[in-house]
Amino acid sequence: MERLLRENQCLWELFGAIRLLTDEEEVALFFRDLCTPSELEAMAERWEVAQLLDQGVPYREINRLTGASTTTVTRIAHWLKYGEGGYRLLMDRSKDKGDQKQRTPR
Repeated sequence: MERLLRENQCLWELFGAIRLLTDEEEVALFFRDLCTPSELEAMAERWEVAQLLDQGVPYREINRLTGASTTTVTRIAHWLKYGEGGYRLLMDRSKDKGDQKQRTPR
């Protein structure tokens, strides 16, 4: 399955298009058009779960806080530990950016 994803030209064109986005507003506009609200919520939930796992929060507490199933939490924990490193890359970059400036919610 992973090999098929790597060979999917449309997927790599999408990744290239995402790289052209220059700020959060452009990213938000693009993803709002690309994804359904449910898909965006699912991705946001996964990101929140990954961050909580990184902080050492227990699985059941993450389930209680986010509503994500323990199966989802377990799957994300697996990818966080054994995946391609994407979660770790962005979490490290987010921490670095957070050290440089305080982020204010909109």
